[in-house]
Amino acid sequence: MTSDNFIVLRTFSSELDAEVALSHLEREGIQSCISKDDAGGMYPVYQHIHGVRLLVMDTDKEHADDVLKAMGI
Repeated sequence: MTSDNFIVLRTFSSELDAEVALSHLEREGIQSCISKDDAGGMYPVYQHIHGVRLLVMDTDKEHADDVLKAMGI
C-alpha cells in the first residue's frame, strides 16, 4: 500500500477533533490516518493555521463520508 491510495476526507482545526473522527471510522473498519504539520508538536498553533488532515483510502471515501455525516462530523 502506498500513500498514493490515500485522500483527504476532512480537514480539522485540531488534532483532538481529527482523532474523534478517526475513532468513528476505525469502529466501522475503515482504515484512516491523520496528517499534520506542527513541527513535531513544537508549534501546535500550526494545526489551526494549516489544519489536521484525516486521510482515508480512496476506495473507502464514500463509506467514510457517510459514517462521518451520520455522526454529525
